[in-house]
Amino acid sequence: MTFRRFGVYSAAVLIAAWVLLPLVLIALATFTPRDVLYDWPRPIVPRQLTTETLLFFVRSAGVLQSTWNSVLVAGMTIALAFAISAPTGYALARYRFRGRETINLAILATKMFPATVLSIPLAVAFIRWGLYDTLLGVAIVHTALSVPFVTVIVTSVFVGISYELEEAAMTLGCNRFQAFLRIAMPMALPGLAAAAIFTFVLSWNEVFAATILTLNNRTLPALVINAISAAGAPLHYRFAGGFFMVVPALVIIFLIRRYLLTLWGVTVR
Repeated sequence: MTFRRFGVYSAAVLIAAWVLLPLVLIALATFTPRDVLYDWPRPIVPRQLTTETLLFFVRSAGVLQSTWNSVLVAGMTIALAFAISAPTGYALARYRFRGRETINLAILATKMFPATVLSIPLAVAFIRWGLYDTLLGVAIVHTALSVPFVTVIVTSVFVGISYELEEAAMTLGCNRFQAFLRIAMPMALPGLAAAAIFTFVLSWNEVFAATILTLNNRTLPALVINAISAAGAPLHYRFAGGFFMVVPALVIIFLIRRYLLTLWGVTVR
């Protein structure tokens, strides 16, 4: 083994350990018996594993409803984000017009704006519009946060698909919409599906907007944050909550791992 390859493998192991170690510790704490969890010194790997702590979290007040709220908000976010970003991304990928680069830069620049600055004006505006403490209001904010990301991905996916294929379809009798629907869309579907699932993960994990814009209709991250900061939730609740929130994201990332490169229009060429 060369020194360079040894360095690459060592760096990969360190990065993997950096990412996985907190997840492993949270998982072990989640399945540790509650009385053992507060012992000191406590063994890292418990002698006995139990689902008692996880079941306690799931049965806690508001957890199942908040989980359902998170799923609904994520679904609405995907629908709204793609309704805005799909036509925008296709136009940016296919057409050359004045200001195209400026629009691309403006889309990326919105991600540089700190969202915390908007917290108070956003809450006031949503109260006036009747959107405060509604799932639709949270979904609109999540959509605003997701649109730059989805637009860049959709643009990249369609740039990776040769326009000559659509032109060939149009010479054979298809109009522009039919060429898009029958040629470009099937080739872009893996990338778009991966982008949709990634948007789901972004919405599922988002906590800032969900916390400041809801009181009774909280999403799961907002409920857990409120339970920890305001109610002083016990340690086992915190570990179980963290594990319960991170598992769906890990499962989704695992399922779409083969499509992750498609997010940037690589494998559709």
